[in-house]
Amino acid sequence: MRMIVIPLTAALLAAAGAGPALSTTATGPTQPIYSRADAIKQTVFVEVEGVDSDRDGKNDRVAADFLRPKETETGLKVPIIMESSPYYAGIDGTIPNHKVDVDENGNPLPGVLAAETKTAVETFPGYYDNYFVPRGYAVARVESLGSGRSTGCPTVGDAQESAGPKAVIDWLNGRAKGFDAAGNPVSAPWSTGSVGMIGVSYNGTLPNQVAATGVEGLKTIVPIAAISSWYDYYRANGGVLAPGGYQGEDVDVMAKAVLTRAGKEICAPVMDEFTATQDRISGDYSDFWAARDFLHNADKVKASVFLVHGLNDWNVKTKQAAQWWEALSRRDVPRKIWLHQGGHADPFNVRTVEWLRQLHLWFDHWLHGIDTGIMNEPRADVEIGPGQWGQHASWPLPGAHPVKLWLGSSSRLGVLPRPLSSRESFVDQKTRTAEQLVESAPSPDPNRLAYLTSALPTDVRISGTPSVSVRASLKDGASPYLTALLVDYGTDTRANGRLVNTGQTYCYGQAVPGESGCTSLYRHGTASAPYKIVSRGWIDVRNRHKADNTQPIKPGRAYTFRWDFQAQDYVFKKGHKIGLVLISTDHDYTLRYPEGTKVEVTPGLSSLELPVVFGRLS
Repeated sequence: MRMIVIPLTAALLAAAGAGPALSTTATGPTQPIYSRADAIKQTVFVEVEGVDSDRDGKNDRVAADFLRPKETETGLKVPIIMESSPYYAGIDGTIPNHKVDVDENGNPLPGVLAAETKTAVETFPGYYDNYFVPRGYAVARVESLGSGRSTGCPTVGDAQESAGPKAVIDWLNGRAKGFDAAGNPVSAPWSTGSVGMIGVSYNGTLPNQVAATGVEGLKTIVPIAAISSWYDYYRANGGVLAPGGYQGEDVDVMAKAVLTRAGKEICAPVMDEFTATQDRISGDYSDFWAARDFLHNADKVKASVFLVHGLNDWNVKTKQAAQWWEALSRRDVPRKIWLHQGGHADPFNVRTVEWLRQLHLWFDHWLHGIDTGIMNEPRADVEIGPGQWGQHASWPLPGAHPVKLWLGSSSRLGVLPRPLSSRESFVDQKTRTAEQLVESAPSPDPNRLAYLTSALPTDVRISGTPSVSVRASLKDGASPYLTALLVDYGTDTRANGRLVNTGQTYCYGQAVPGESGCTSLYRHGTASAPYKIVSRGWIDVRNRHKADNTQPIKPGRAYTFRWDFQAQDYVFKKGHKIGLVLISTDHDYTLRYPEGTKVEVTPGLSSLELPVVFGRLS
């Protein structure tokens, strides 16, 4: 394998033994003048005032590890980059998921529990310490309540969980109590009090949670592949839904998986309460989910936000990023967004060099107070195809406007309304996947309806959240789901959500034993296929009015159902066809009720709405 080292600048590659000095300059960003090898490691147990999640009569404590330049022992004050996580002690991969084959009332059918379980999650690439400590930052890793060396219990997304990393920020600002391993009080005279939180997946969700508390001292967050509402992770429009790849997972499964503290038996009542209150029967939005919905407190966010998400992420789906971005935009929170063609991925592995450049300038601006110019750069970086990046004033892209496509008989999808009299139907099944149902369109299939445009005369780009309105009746079965699939029909080579090692190496930071300060460079994996499911949307038809209100339907009676897809930024190429495929059960995502529900659709009263930036649909 040919190894290629790509230099940054002479300053970035300065020797680790460079003498102490200020890490900032009058004319540019921080430089790597401190020694990673000589950095001081400190462990602090921070008391979470007023939180007793394990109900033992004592305030919980969280364990926090800090790595900081040795000069902080002699008067240097530094800001902190913090990653909080429930994963540092690994996870219990033996916790079974819920069964998803259910009876007509939504109760699990007898049988073996689902075997799909999350494996241990690796803490994300250790570039924060090698890159940022030499530039005059401390790096902190905080163990969530109920995990590792922390006390308390995992409470997955609620105020108690948020209070853990918030207490660490308070301690760094002199507002909370901290102790060493021997129980002696300790303070942080080396801290400037300015904190930035960063992380991927759950580790990226915690920054959203903590920012929504409005805690003083949290200057910026970088949520990557992060959740903004736990309801939308495990539910959709009133229906029970799985994160991609983890059918049957729910809050109680997650909580038990990350419960790795000593003496975890104390948390058994808390775990049981999750199972009792999360409600896998109705799927309704409730107080349980409202307590885990950070959108409610978006108005408390004082930190700037650098949001990153993969457009092919079906674990933490794109709605999580889109609705958080929209909420922040309404409040004019200082912000920036990256949308890439990867899946559930760290941008460090997607666009390494540019990611480090922008992240460095971002943290320098918000934590060191340096005018790096990052806020003058375009607000949105969007990758529309593998390696095809564009910069834009915002997102959704300026100029995106709703365009309605009407369903017609004979599998037609067009810009003009169709006759209203015809009706078409399909029968629900639960064994064939969405991909299997999509691939044969527009040929008739008894288990789905498919509507396709004519071959597109130009490229068509969408940016934002598509939606669908379907006039339909359901009868003769138990499934309450309608699933809509937005499909690009046309053979093409597209990103497949995986990453491929290029064989190149990039050295970005100072080496220490066990960490080279270098990383492999990756590119997007691609595959050629005759179609791509661009987005999906689900609704429990009993929640046709509100996600928190189940209203049974009358069998055979027609209703108008409206629901959203997952947000997207996508180009349908000239000559391709845009397709809308309607099914009921989505094998890999929804509960699987007994088969047989007949869905009858009135195409002329049904439509697909796309946020079109450019291009002609006919």
